[in-house]
Amino acid sequence: AAAWVALRRVRISPLGVSRRVTPRPPRVYRLIPLALGLVGLGFALVYRPPTSDGQAALFLPALLLVMVGLITGGPWLTMVGARAMAARASRPAALIAARRLADNPAAGFRAVSGVMLALFVTTVAVGVMGTIAHERGPAPRGSLEAGRLSLSLAGDSPVPGTLLADLAAIPGVRNPVLVRENPVRGNGRDSGVIACAAIPPAYGRCAAGASVAEVPPGLIPWRESASADRVWPSSPVDPAALAGLPADSVAVDAADPVAVERVRTVLEAAFPTFFVAPNVPGDFEADFADTMRGWQRLADLVVVAGLALAGCSLAVAVAAGLSERRRPFSLLRLSGAPVRLLRRVVTLESVVPLLTVAVVAVGMGLAAAHLFLRAQMGYDLRLPGIGFAAVMALGVLGCLAVIAATLPLLERITGPETARSE
Repeated sequence: AAAWVALRRVRISPLGVSRRVTPRPPRVYRLIPLALGLVGLGFALVYRPPTSDGQAALFLPALLLVMVGLITGGPWLTMVGARAMAARASRPAALIAARRLADNPAAGFRAVSGVMLALFVTTVAVGVMGTIAHERGPAPRGSLEAGRLSLSLAGDSPVPGTLLADLAAIPGVRNPVLVRENPVRGNGRDSGVIACAAIPPAYGRCAAGASVAEVPPGLIPWRESASADRVWPSSPVDPAALAGLPADSVAVDAADPVAVERVRTVLEAAFPTFFVAPNVPGDFEADFADTMRGWQRLADLVVVAGLALAGCSLAVAVAAGLSERRRPFSLLRLSGAPVRLLRRVVTLESVVPLLTVAVVAVGMGLAAAHLFLRAQMGYDLRLPGIGFAAVMALGVLGCLAVIAATLPLLERITGPETARSE
């Protein structure tokens, strides 16, 4: 397909084969896929389908549209960058480079199109994984969640009659509670039931007039914090029937790590056949966050490698461009233009598209990551820190170093012998 598109720009005549010198400038309609993708991401944010899979089915096509829009709109963005450079140019090198890019922005963008996609995808990945790692870390030290130990039980697990007393006898332990299985769980409810009088004040209260409340296993909702102002929904279960219901979970507060481990010992002794260990809120999240941080470091490596490959691609494009323009550059040298001026021209022709697409790709990646996090998890994007900025700067500098390695070729291939006409 790429070869067919390229051949459309070739003219064959009895005088030979030639390329169209000045292609038509790109139009703003090239940004339509990008606009449609952003609209789709916004719609996925506000639309609430019955399942999360339905929301993902909306988000992924919108994300692909954004990627297509970045590629189709890249030449237009390059043209805008070239015109902005020409409007603010105060030296001949900037004017020559801007004119060259404005005449054929598609050629200037072609060498950096891959890095645009790489930066977009890795920015989305780093933004999403960094935010998840931050939001799902361990509970803060000193909070109720940091010492809230809970164990979800199977419905047929027998509970020792002295369990709550044994837990309360441990130094530093308070508020041991036993949550019973909710008999109406089959109606779509995943909470247990407990007598209102047994709820510790730090974890909320029942609605007015209620005797039994529906609560989560550890008296703390998933991914939320404990609150004394929380009002639990009432349950129709008869208070006299609570004692006959199977145990759903047991929870207790421990003041320090030593008390946490003693509570674990008592619970594991009370339920020796139970394969799930008692946990503190944030245990699973902390492991998951460590995994996310590992993937985030891998994404940083991909950024550096992608920018290095983009630098090599740019080096090839620069060398090919110099070979094609030996005669114009030689004429400029004969007219008095120093070699350093030509080097600035070549550098600007490579750097302006690179920086333009890098800024746009990173911005679009952060916007897509924020919309994804809001739609799928309800999180606000946490901007990548100084480490990600340092990785980006290192990659761009490496890319520019590879481009600079091609500049000595300019002086060797341009000169009076190249400008001579036979």
